[in-house]
This record gives sequence, structure tokens and C-alpha cells, in this order.
Amino acid sequence: MTSPQNAIAIGILGGSGLYQIDALENIEERQIETPFGSPSDAVICGTLAGVPVAFLARHGRHHHLLPSEVPYRANVYALKTLGVRYLLSVSAVGSLQEAIAPLDIVLPDQFIDRTKNRPSTFFGDGIVAHIAFADPICAALSAVVGDAIAELNLSDVNLHRGGTYLCMEGPAFSTQAESHLYRQWGASIIGMTNLPEAKLAREAEIAYATMALVTDYDCWHSDRESVTVEMVIQNLHRNADHARTIIQRVVQRLQDQPPASIAHDALANAILTPRDRIPAATRDRLAALLNRYL
Repeated sequence: MTSPQNAIAIGILGGSGLYQIDALENIEERQIETPFGSPSDAVICGTLAGVPVAFLARHGRHHHLLPSEVPYRANVYALKTLGVRYLLSVSAVGSLQEAIAPLDIVLPDQFIDRTKNRPSTFFGDGIVAHIAFADPICAALSAVVGDAIAELNLSDVNLHRGGTYLCMEGPAFSTQAESHLYRQWGASIIGMTNLPEAKLAREAEIAYATMALVTDYDCWHSDRESVTVEMVIQNLHRNADHARTIIQRVVQRLQDQPPASIAHDALANAILTPRDRIPAATRDRLAALLNRYL
């Protein structure tokens, strides 16, 4: 694990359309092997406005990984070994509500899980831990993102603070029946990746927040064309420049005043297995998470 003096406290997970941050300087690509395999791609370490940052393209820089194929555990574990304490996920989503239009930005504060068979915990193999997850997004980090967007005062960005992100399996988009059902549940936006990340980040004691970039209305909207890849890609490109600008301001704010987060002590009372009963191999595999408690 990276020594404290060389730690990179801020991580960025880039989603569809955001495969690099052009303003990064002093770039170093790090190939990091973890007990859970290789991350989606090399972790790009560098400085943004003078602030150390680690960037990882969730689907790989050439977008070769399906949402179900993303190595979520390896991604979060690799960032943890670098010292990341704040993790901003930038993600493309569809809208499930009339008031949330394409090209809007949503900072969700809740999730609904509709995924299947995705590993979403580091624990098992002789150690049991139950994190608190009633509030899956770090409110303090999300507030920093929202305040950065407000401060930039981007004329063509409509910001929504709060909302529920429904995480579906994919890779196919929703049926109309599913889309209408999710609206009845009160979901605000729909995506395919963020819930496993949020759970794993909490277990890794990393503050996590989502900046969701709306590309389309999901197929529920009778007055709009059903979502297509072409539509998504067109709006992704329009969103990407805003995302990069916002990320730079968020990084500056985090550097100036890093907020306290409940995530940073998430394991303090979560581990149920007596320390002396945890298998040595499991202790070694989870060293980046457990060392402060063992």
C-alpha cells in the first residue's frame, strides 16, 4: 500500500464517454495487480491543477468491458492501495422523470439494486463484516460536487441534488414495462454500474459520490424516441467537457477543505469475526482494508 506521504487522496472513475482527463499533468500509468485481479485499465496518476489525482476508466479506455464484466473489486481495491479517500464516479444515466432532462446532472443519494450475480463485497472466506449502508452516498462529498457545479454557474447545466439511481444489469436497455415500473418505485435515473462501486467503496472506507450525466429519457417517455446507442453517444460528447471542468473544481475544493465522512470509519464496528479467527490468507488478501483494525 502507498505510504502516507505519497498517497493520492482523490480518485475519479470515468464512465461512458469519459475515458481520460486532458488537463492531467505529470502523468504516470500504473498497472496494479490486486487480490481480485487486474483493474479495468491502468490507473492514470497525475496532477490536476497541482493536486494529485488517480483516474480509472471504468469500462477501460477503449470501452471493452460490459457493465457485468467490470472488475469492481479490483478497481476499488487498486484505488485504496494508492491512498484514495474520496472517490467521484462520473456516470452516464437515463432519466426516469419528466423534470430530469437529457444533459442535466444528477447527484443521487439513494440506490435500488436490480443487478444479478455481481460480486459486491470484499468479505467472506472466513471473515464477516456488515457495513451500514442506509445512506449509500457520502453526503459530504456529494455536497462538495454540488457546490462546485453551482460555483461554476454553467449556463446550460441544470443540477438536481438528490434522487434515486436504479442500477440495472444490462447490457440491454429497459423494456417499456420495466421503465414504467421503476418510475412507480420513485426512481429518478437508471444506470448499470454504480451500486457495486458504492458498496465496495464503503467497505474500503472511501467516501463515494456519483455525478450522473443524463443522456436520454428511458423508453417510458411516449413523446420521445426510445433510447439508442447513437442518442447516448451524441449526448455523452456534449456532457464530457462539462464533466472535466467540474472535476477540476471539485478537486480544488477537496484539496482546500477535505470533508469528514462517515465512510472513513465504516469498518470500525462492522467486523463480526474475532480477529484471531480470521484465516491468515484472508488477512493478507484484505490487508489494505484491515491493517488499521488488525
